[in-house]
Amino acid sequence: MMGEFDPKTTRRRRGHPTMVGRRRPYDTVKRTIDVCGSALGIIVTAPVQAGVAVVVLAVHGRPVIFRQPRPGRGEEVFEILKFRTMLHPDDRHVTDGQRLTPLGRFLRATSLDELPSLWNVLRGDMSLVGPRPLRVEYLERYTPEQSRRHETLPGITGLAQVRGRNELDWDDKFRLDVEYVDRRCLCLDLHILLQTVQAVLARQGINKGGFDTMPTFTGEKDPGDERT
Repeated sequence: MMGEFDPKTTRRRRGHPTMVGRRRPYDTVKRTIDVCGSALGIIVTAPVQAGVAVVVLAVHGRPVIFRQPRPGRGEEVFEILKFRTMLHPDDRHVTDGQRLTPLGRFLRATSLDELPSLWNVLRGDMSLVGPRPLRVEYLERYTPEQSRRHETLPGITGLAQVRGRNELDWDDKFRLDVEYVDRRCLCLDLHILLQTVQAVLARQGINKGGFDTMPTFTGEKDPGDERT
């Protein structure tokens, strides 16, 4: 049974205590880097974001920004911001593959859809680097070890994103997420950021074979057909 969402605390209440990892001295430095990096990123990419917003509005209509609850550090839920890449569902557009437009594929391939998430980083919901924030309903499907991915802030990019991105199976993704939690440091973050630039330019790991979007995490081996 799914845990109850408490809007007053924006925390997912489960049958066992929420795991919050011990803060490290580097986490203070990391937050400073996040604030400076996201603020600079918002300023530098402002013309690009404005241009993308105009195109998304023309192709997809309103709203331009996709908003969805996602669990962050300690499983506290926040609202992630991205550019819309899909049409609204209707009789002709039912599945994610049908709703995903050519523009949406381009935005995802170039990671331009992620630019609004810089505001999440600036607000403290996310970090530049960390485990990717997934869906709230996945919380009840994690093993205790997989739940450790919520011991740190989620990121725009992460270790799993530079080691295969959506080509990885869920087990491999979660293993890399926990590895990041245990190893996070300045050198690793810089390495991930540099590799992210290379992966985006090479457009590596955009889709998992046979799927237009990343399969749903079911807690089992059988994949679904929705994007995270």
